[in-house]
Amino acid sequence: MGIDQTLLPATKDETGIITTRLDEVVKWGRKNSLWPLPFGTACALEFMGVESSEFDMSRFGAELVRFSPRQADLILVAGTINYKLAPVLKRIYDQMAEPKYVISMGACACSGGFYDNYATVQGIDQIIPVDVFIPGCPPRPEAILHAILKMQERIATEPVTTQAHPRRHEVVEKFKDN
Repeated sequence: MGIDQTLLPATKDETGIITTRLDEVVKWGRKNSLWPLPFGTACALEFMGVESSEFDMSRFGAELVRFSPRQADLILVAGTINYKLAPVLKRIYDQMAEPKYVISMGACACSGGFYDNYATVQGIDQIIPVDVFIPGCPPRPEAILHAILKMQERIATEPVTTQAHPRRHEVVEKFKDN
């Protein structure tokens, strides 16, 4: 099967033992075992299409979909978020264990879409920090897979001991629980 080149810098001595640094192994494990939580108010069919055998998200280690925030490390927000639903999204995000990652999927989650009114949040980055944005209405399955790959690249390059996002613990007062 061969050695995964993402574990470099790894060295192999004359006895055949491969050694590497512990933080590289941790990054490799985090990168290849994302557990997504779909938070879908729309675009759910696009996510189901990516999970199907045609696009096969399991190739990238992200097929284990969780519906509990305490078991997930990646939240995929798909669809329109209104101000009444914003505290729910914030609470679910806060319940996720560190390190946690966010992908905003589709035009409605990224920018409010064509709903430019008083009830719709104009981008979920007003509520929670977003790592990767997927544009489009509806987003193509290839774009979702590309976002997963970008998320894996980001995880592979971030330090293990520090926070990945500078806004990770920033509280948005507007959506704070009472």
